[in-house]
Amino acid sequence: MSNNYDVIVIGGGPGGYNCAIRCGQLGLKVLCVESRKTLGGTCLNVGCIPSKALLHSTEMLETAQNDFINMGLIGDISFDLKKMMSAKEKTVNGLTSGIEFLFKKNNVIHINGTGKIINDSTVMIDGASYSTKNIVIATGSNVTKLPNVEIDEKNIVSSTGALKLDKVPTKLVVIGGGVIGLELGSVWRRLGSEVTVVEYLDHILPGMDSEVQKQALRIFKKQKMKFELSRKVISVNKISHGLEVQTEASSGGNLKTINADVVLVCIGRKPNTDDLGLDAIGLKKNERGFIVTDNFKTNISNIYAVGDCTTGPMLAHKAEDEGVAVAEIIVGKAGHVNYEVIPGVVYTSPEIASVGKTEQDLTNANIPFKRGKFSFAANSRARANHQTTGFVKILAHAETDEILGAHIIGSHAGDLIAEIALAMEFKASSEDVARTCHAHPTITEAIRQAAMDVEDWAMQS
Repeated sequence: MSNNYDVIVIGGGPGGYNCAIRCGQLGLKVLCVESRKTLGGTCLNVGCIPSKALLHSTEMLETAQNDFINMGLIGDISFDLKKMMSAKEKTVNGLTSGIEFLFKKNNVIHINGTGKIINDSTVMIDGASYSTKNIVIATGSNVTKLPNVEIDEKNIVSSTGALKLDKVPTKLVVIGGGVIGLELGSVWRRLGSEVTVVEYLDHILPGMDSEVQKQALRIFKKQKMKFELSRKVISVNKISHGLEVQTEASSGGNLKTINADVVLVCIGRKPNTDDLGLDAIGLKKNERGFIVTDNFKTNISNIYAVGDCTTGPMLAHKAEDEGVAVAEIIVGKAGHVNYEVIPGVVYTSPEIASVGKTEQDLTNANIPFKRGKFSFAANSRARANHQTTGFVKILAHAETDEILGAHIIGSHAGDLIAEIALAMEFKASSEDVARTCHAHPTITEAIRQAAMDVEDWAMQS
């Protein structure tokens, strides 16, 4: 087999494998190199998918334990952690093999190995040289480490270790109040852990709408999750009966010790851009190690970068869209990603979802806006389902009525946000959504009612 390719993709995660598959569909000769034994990257192997499997299982457990009796469903229920973990792995394995099938279907060559860029037309893979017309870097990201805290994936764990614990911790300390910390904290809380979240800022879910942040904090506290806000971890020490987490106020002083069996470190992620040979070929990175791009192109015209190794939200679906866009650009098509319409979801219970601008964004940018809000407590289907917590908020331009953002906290928020994302992609107004017939009784009616409320004519509140 010839070692000459149209495209070599380094990385088999969401950005990489979607780019490779699309290249194959477009008739390009493409090779994808992945250092992990299985395709799918962090998201599929040790991130999005296994965490969602555990979130689903544990949410069902909690619903059965706490809400079934209110619906007239009687009976005790418990859990088998080993079987739960096995079900999670079965889901992951099925999806990774699915990518392998798609590679074969679309004539994508896959090599398990480590790629290093020698020049703009050569990639070295474990000592063998491969020539190419284009290179796509899709190497993803890795866990950001905390100074003075050594992750061993047993007692002090990253998200990877937190997904593989073989017993439920009595006390779990989560360092970081972002998406990953709250999702995994929720999993283990539902299984019986006493969970304490330590967050440097004075709020959780950085970057989200402030009203959503406050509501989410109230809900998580009601669920018995503990929070230490405006505090930082200065050390984690192993003691005879577990761990001692030493914290202080974010501004310094006011020391406090928290005991734990397991500590989960999730303070963010950093790009995987080391050991790729980027400095040697003069490829530009910023001060944090992210690859600098302009419409996916690096400063070397035939080398592209997508996903977590570039700036922007570290989201699998963002990487997927970028990978597809690059493949289309390479063949002369108009590859496109609208960064103003990339939804984000927190898969806790209730779910939290957002797309577009927050009220704070619009205020800071001096953009005039109006808002509509609707509570799930007034939605008939939500009441029938015993899922009345939360609300939908829609933000629209005060003059044009174009939808600029939406923020949802409540059941199925991750699915509901798609309607607003589609509306925004087509630059719809809140009135467009308000005058679109929605089936009754459905959760989606809350979207319509919030859109109605922008002009103060909601019918169900």
